[in-house]
Amino acid sequence: MPPRSRVTIKDVAAQAGVSVATVSKVLNNRYGVSADTFARVTAVIKDLGYEASLVAQSLRNHRTNVIGILVADIEPFSTELLKGAADAIRGTGFELVVYSAGGRTGDPQGWEQRYLTRLSGTLVDGAVLVTPAVDLEGLPGTPVVAVDPHTGRAALPTVDSDNLHGGRLATEHLLELGHRRIAMLTGREDLKSAQQRETGYRGALASAGVTVDENLVRRGDYDADVAAASARDLLTGPDRPTAIFAANDTTAIAAIEAALELGLRVPEDLSVVGFDNIPESALCTPPLTTVEQPIREMGHRALELLVRLINGDEPADTHITLGTDLVVRQSTRPLTS
Repeated sequence: MPPRSRVTIKDVAAQAGVSVATVSKVLNNRYGVSADTFARVTAVIKDLGYEASLVAQSLRNHRTNVIGILVADIEPFSTELLKGAADAIRGTGFELVVYSAGGRTGDPQGWEQRYLTRLSGTLVDGAVLVTPAVDLEGLPGTPVVAVDPHTGRAALPTVDSDNLHGGRLATEHLLELGHRRIAMLTGREDLKSAQQRETGYRGALASAGVTVDENLVRRGDYDADVAAASARDLLTGPDRPTAIFAANDTTAIAAIEAALELGLRVPEDLSVVGFDNIPESALCTPPLTTVEQPIREMGHRALELLVRLINGDEPADTHITLGTDLVVRQSTRPLTS
């Protein structure tokens, strides 16, 4: 069966027995249309399922009332963040569209810049960028908010969490349990969050008088496959670590799985701490001790900030940092001799 052709404004006008100009007035709530005609045209629009083109609408009104969220991939972190954005958009008059790059974060030109250029002005009124891969200044006239921003200049409005404090919390927890050979699986080096979590790790060790063994600091890249390979290398080498702090929960879970494959028990032989507190962290075996950042609230606050910017309401603070807390579960225990 051939696909149904798109209903046009001409179809609505013909069915309602009015001009295209009259339909346009109804769509834009303009004066000059009687109540009876307005009701008839509105009924035809509903009956035919007519939807005005976003491009045409933006050309008329210079607004689409659509907000874009650009994510590198649909994974646990971005999923939780999208829930918060969806909560925040209710009652604003805006709609939400999500664009995923399908995990293509290694593009040196930045997929975000290309798609911002493509979408802005005609398809979206503003955008939230999640873990942007390059330093972006945004586009003229298109408000942009970055969540978990890039390491470059802080020109864009941002929402993130206290990653430095979180990195210290994770490492201090392991130190308090008696661990000294504490490895770290780092995050994406282009993101502030990863740098700050590593700085927190190093700072906590230094405060405890523990020298950082650079052989214990390995790439994790916020990627399960990369982290699993690094964990296997750490755990099969001489003088293996007794604990691992992974820069996010996905890589922490990958480290646990790698340890189990090698015949090690968690937490009896290896303690593991993650970062994020995604839902999967409570469901893995054993349940993961982790640093909680309020991901859903980050999405909520980013959307609220963007709506204010679109509406010309410049907030006093365009760089929002939310708190982090330690959540202790069963993947950590005191070191035994």
